[in-house]
Amino acid sequence: MIPHLLLISLVNVIIVAIVVLIHYEFLWRINKYLPNMPVRHQYRIVFGVAGAMFAHTVEIWVFACAYHFMINCLEWGSLVGNLEGGILDYFYYSFTSYTTLGFGDITPVGEIRYLTGIESLTGLVLITWTASFLYLQMENQWNIN
Repeated sequence: MIPHLLLISLVNVIIVAIVVLIHYEFLWRINKYLPNMPVRHQYRIVFGVAGAMFAHTVEIWVFACAYHFMINCLEWGSLVGNLEGGILDYFYYSFTSYTTLGFGDITPVGEIRYLTGIESLTGLVLITWTASFLYLQMENQWNIN
C-alpha cells in the first residue's frame, strides 16, 4: 500500500513540476518580449493576457493527458458521469478542476482524486501568479507612458 501511495505521490509531484516550469517559461518569455514590442502599451498588455491564457491552456492539457494516462494505462481510477469517452472529456474535467470551478457532471473515482485536488491547488496558485504578473506589467507600462 505505501509503495503504491509513494508512486502516486511521485507522479503527481512530477506533473505539478512540469506545469509550474511551463508557466514560468511562458511568463519569463512574455516579460522579456513585452517591453520591446513596437506597439502601444495597451496592445502589449493584450499580448500578455493572451500569452498567459495560452500558458494556462497548455497546462490544462498536461493535466488532461495525465488523467488519460493514469486512467487508461495505470488503471488508477476513472471518471464517471456525463462522458462521451474522448480526450475532450479529460480536457473539460481538467479545465473545471484547474480553474476551481468544480465538477458536478463528472466525478473522479480512485487514485486520480489526488491529482484532482492537486490540480485545483496548482491552478489557483498559477492563476494568482498570472494576476500578479499582469498587474506588475500594467504598472510598469503605466509608469513609462
